[in-house]
Amino acid sequence: SLWVFADPRRAPSEGFCTAGVQTEAGVADLRWVADRGILVASDSGPLRWVPPRFPPGAVELWELDENETLIVNKFCKYEHDDIVMTVAVLAGSTQAVSGGRDFCVKVWDLPQQTVLHSYRAHSGSVTCVASCPGKDTVFLSCAEDSRTLLWDTRCPKPATRIVCSACNHLPTSVMWHPQKSDIFALGDENGTVALVDTKNPDSALSSAVHARSITGFAFSTHSSPLLASISEDCSVAVLDSDLSEVFRNRSHRDFVKGLSWSPSDNALLTTVGWDHQVLHHTVPIPTGEASGVNCVKE
Repeated sequence: SLWVFADPRRAPSEGFCTAGVQTEAGVADLRWVADRGILVASDSGPLRWVPPRFPPGAVELWELDENETLIVNKFCKYEHDDIVMTVAVLAGSTQAVSGGRDFCVKVWDLPQQTVLHSYRAHSGSVTCVASCPGKDTVFLSCAEDSRTLLWDTRCPKPATRIVCSACNHLPTSVMWHPQKSDIFALGDENGTVALVDTKNPDSALSSAVHARSITGFAFSTHSSPLLASISEDCSVAVLDSDLSEVFRNRSHRDFVKGLSWSPSDNALLTTVGWDHQVLHHTVPIPTGEASGVNCVKE
């Protein structure tokens, strides 16, 4: 299911949900498209799985109506041959990329509801894709084949492997730096976090932040962005530009699987886990930064 909250701190209280919808299948990943669109990666749902074939996965686009009280389905496309694990919206918000357990990476034209490119450059499940801010043809992918690929769909051979000696275990999560188009965060199954320069990967800054696999990243909107990371060690960490820890929370009792900074309060970080908890964390504000207004009475 998808639920939308006008105030992030109200989640997951159903009574404060402004819009919601029951989806046919499980939701593996989702991203906002511009102001009202919601791009969803999903598994097949039980009705579409005919053994012995793998269950096909869907890429779905939903949209909030003008009053933000209804979520309307725009399309649901079963182009992957297995569960879709990850989606990202490319710069410009008219194209997106998806990755799945079928080893495929697909580039989508959202207005036309079609696949523009389908690539099978990985030999394992694609676990994460990440778009490059300001570049609508550039993105990253990582997979269970231990490879991290830098993509540019303008090139005849669009994928280039990024080898980072600082992360020598299976890569599990990638996210581009919001202000530096050559820098991205890379997490691996051992809990290492690295800031990688695509032009010089071996110069990566790295730190053993978690004890188990990294499951996600989110950069804040501060002038010097903070990097939040989540993990199968059930903890949430927030790091500065030197990868020094500025915040840690261990309240989750199972794998932490999702995170998001609040668009209205840059000190508020929300995380979700397999323990069915939605937790809201107040992160210390860097010197010189002003926190957004919190309109919720505690």
